Amino acid sequence: MAKCYVMLCSMTHLFLIMGLLPSFAFGNHNYGEALSKSFLFYEAQRSGYLPHDQRVQWRGNSGLMDGKASGVDLVGGYYDAGDNVKFGLPMAFTVTMMSWSIIEYGRQMGESGELSNAMDAVKWGADYLLKAHPEPDVLYGEVGDGNTDHYCWQRPEDMTTSRAAYRIDPSRPGSDLAGETAAAMAAASIVFRKSNPAYAKELLTHAYQLFEFADKYRGKYDSSITVAQKYYRSVSGYADELLWAAAWLYKASNKQYYLNYLGENGDALGGTGWSMTEFGWDVKYAGVQTLAAKFLMQGNAGTHAPVFEKYQEKAENFMCACLGKGNQNIHKSPGGLIFRQRWNNMQFVTSASFLATVYSDYLASARKTLKCSSGSVLPSELLLFAKSQVDYLLGDNPRATSYMVGYGNNYPRQVHHRGSSIVSVKVDPTFVSCRGGYATWFSRKANDPNLLTGAIVGGPDAYDNFADQRDNYEQTEPATYNNAPLIGVLARLHGGQNEYSQLLPVAIPQPKPDAEQKLTPDPAFDIAIEQRETSSWVHKGKTYYRYSAIVTNKSAAKTLKNLKLSVSQLYGSLWGLTKYGDSYVFPAWCNSLLAGKNLEFVYIHSVNSPAVVSVSSYTLV
Repeated sequence: MAKCYVMLCSMTHLFLIMGLLPSFAFGNHNYGEALSKSFLFYEAQRSGYLPHDQRVQWRGNSGLMDGKASGVDLVGGYYDAGDNVKFGLPMAFTVTMMSWSIIEYGRQMGESGELSNAMDAVKWGADYLLKAHPEPDVLYGEVGDGNTDHYCWQRPEDMTTSRAAYRIDPSRPGSDLAGETAAAMAAASIVFRKSNPAYAKELLTHAYQLFEFADKYRGKYDSSITVAQKYYRSVSGYADELLWAAAWLYKASNKQYYLNYLGENGDALGGTGWSMTEFGWDVKYAGVQTLAAKFLMQGNAGTHAPVFEKYQEKAENFMCACLGKGNQNIHKSPGGLIFRQRWNNMQFVTSASFLATVYSDYLASARKTLKCSSGSVLPSELLLFAKSQVDYLLGDNPRATSYMVGYGNNYPRQVHHRGSSIVSVKVDPTFVSCRGGYATWFSRKANDPNLLTGAIVGGPDAYDNFADQRDNYEQTEPATYNNAPLIGVLARLHGGQNEYSQLLPVAIPQPKPDAEQKLTPDPAFDIAIEQRETSSWVHKGKTYYRYSAIVTNKSAAKTLKNLKLSVSQLYGSLWGLTKYGDSYVFPAWCNSLLAGKNLEFVYIHSVNSPAVVSVSSYTLV
């Protein structure tokens, strides 16, 4: 494991803003190709039952008993890096950053045909986080442990290591873990607000609970889940995650409480005091400061404006440090790459590039410049900096090496990753033992049998040197949180500047105030969905299950129309509904349900548990 708004402007304003935008041409690299491949990496990292549309075919189902010994379903989620442990803190950060990438650059992802893959990647992680939060004050933060896992070299489909589940609760708090998970669910709720409002509401409800839990029962999660200390130690503590969660909850809910929290606790929790030179799964301050600066530029700070100006000052210190124009600058290699540490340095490259990219667009949208100690800097310089880091990552470096597996001609072939380094279970199902995997597969000097397409490895050292060797885990191990910020930057660079509107953050409508929200239709009151298993059989050694689902219009007098259902965790075929994008709608023979009437659909899949069926949207007339 490795460690807005839409602005309408006159032509005069448009020309003023265009002067703040970059004059360079995009296109030195195929950013669209790199973006597409990034999402394949997430499919390779999936744990649990793989869906029918899984594109990375060398992977199989794994971790199917996760959580069972603790009486909870923890099947699913992502393996964090090259091992088979599910660590909650980096997984939640990955979901937050993927969501932020979509929130800012979802339009560009849509234009490149990758938005549905991006949302699938977020949902795979968010579904697991929901499972990991079975009670308001209980959160499971790890499945498996690094010590036993690292003793073995096995593909996920074969693993015999411990799958113990570790949790936090009021007697064993973890404000950093709960805060980051709250941020992830809040950010993901924005992503699904339009396409799946019921799911978005569920995520936001869990985010509210987790923030309250994190704030009320304060403590570091690795003091409660001690097995995480060697791998994902919370060096920065939990103060940054409390502010980070509050910022995302404000963005997702528009509730004044969370803005007040940022304003009233910014000084005490360090958000207005720390000038940062890094941003990542452990240290969130630069991310908090960037979001707070956006709230200020949007005119939302209100009476807290003096505090938010201090947040912005610290955000700009980070940006200036990236450019080498601050009082405390980030170190760079001779080839120009940000260098923070030997172990998985690329995580800091992608996260800093993302913050620089969004801040460049925030400044351009607000018609402002960056204030550094050396003087004012145009927003275009921030975007040029991000582009330089991405271009280095993709091959413009002294070694002419792409640090994204599968991109370009010269990329790592011996990745420190169990699944990719061992022959696929579908090619050779012979069991790979714990220590046998080291002897047979880890020690091989040959290329990986499975291409881990899209993975961002740890990257070169401070002098641009890199050794493509499987045992060189500091440089050749990938991680989910390396890719998560990068997808936003790739989408932004691929979008280019054909239209000015592409340079603005994608605006997602804010929810209406609470008093109006109560008038919104609630599926829990209007629609009932009942499921039951009706039969099962065995075919070629595999058991299949038939489920019946009944959708009932519970309204006393109104007709149900425009119904859209979300069906997840379905591992087979469905009949009786029509597929419509990522949702299901009424079949051709039935376009509405009268009051009290119902509709049945059926599906067959290979899991002895029902699929998750929820209402995305509907109307009653």
